Amino acid sequence: MQPVNFGILGASDFAARRMGPAIHAARGARLAALATSAPAKAAGFTAFAPDLTLHESYEALLADPAIEAVYIPLPNHLHVDWGIRALQAGKHVLIEKPLALRAEEIDPLIAARDASGKCAAEAYMIVHHPQWQLARRWLDEGRIGRLKHADVAFTFDNPDPANIRNRAETGGGSIPDIGVYAYSSIRFAARAEPVRLASRIKRENGVDTFAQVWGEMAGPGGEFTFAAMTSTRLFPRQEVTLQGETGRITLSAPFNAGAFDQAEVTLHGFNSAETHRFPGVNQYVLQVEAFARHIRDGEPFLWTLEEARKGQAMIDLVRAGEI
Repeated sequence: MQPVNFGILGASDFAARRMGPAIHAARGARLAALATSAPAKAAGFTAFAPDLTLHESYEALLADPAIEAVYIPLPNHLHVDWGIRALQAGKHVLIEKPLALRAEEIDPLIAARDASGKCAAEAYMIVHHPQWQLARRWLDEGRIGRLKHADVAFTFDNPDPANIRNRAETGGGSIPDIGVYAYSSIRFAARAEPVRLASRIKRENGVDTFAQVWGEMAGPGGEFTFAAMTSTRLFPRQEVTLQGETGRITLSAPFNAGAFDQAEVTLHGFNSAETHRFPGVNQYVLQVEAFARHIRDGEPFLWTLEEARKGQAMIDLVRAGEI
């Protein structure tokens, strides 16, 4: 397969640490260009991709005929606008989560994708990890009977007021940053959507720093209860439990697999436990490779803009259900 030439809009820390190296390492992809006006930030990319073409503006990168696909790791409030601009420039586009700040904001992006004939998706990398695909398959196979309850916790401590995740004007907060994982991971694994939700939310300087959510979701096996807790002011924690009538599934590093801890998914029965471990699996690389195959071969991509819209609708429901 001819490698897809990728460009990145903005030299974010996350792009330098995770997605830039993932694009560079992925089969079927090549990190070819970066748009940034900060030479010091560019150095973090040229260290592993020395032949990188540097553009001083986002517009210049979008005008580069050598670039076929664009990855957008900009602050949350800029995702839709630059995603549309990239599509209109004839580029495929992979946009960092959360795709938007409200579900209806995604509609113009879907329209732009359809009008352009290009590929566009949200960079929701966890669905490409084999631990989540295995958990989904176990649920599909009824290995724990009917799913009755899903429980999620995702926390870390980020007190820096200058960080974009702590700034209201850039769409910060724990819900858009990590709630997207806590909520849509269950949507993906259980093929479910929320029925009703309630929430308690704590805020600092206009952004949520703690959210406790509970309610019901419904999937192929019927309704089940759901509980999630996210915070950007607590000691790091990542846990998921999917509890059924005859067993339960647990994931020990469900979101930052390999960084938080080794990815392990366990199927617990009454008198047995089956554990699968995934050392060395890089979900960011898997995501880029899947997107490249989507571009070149038309292979279905697991996380479409429509799926991202449903995920944002669940976030909107969480906020609307605050008590």
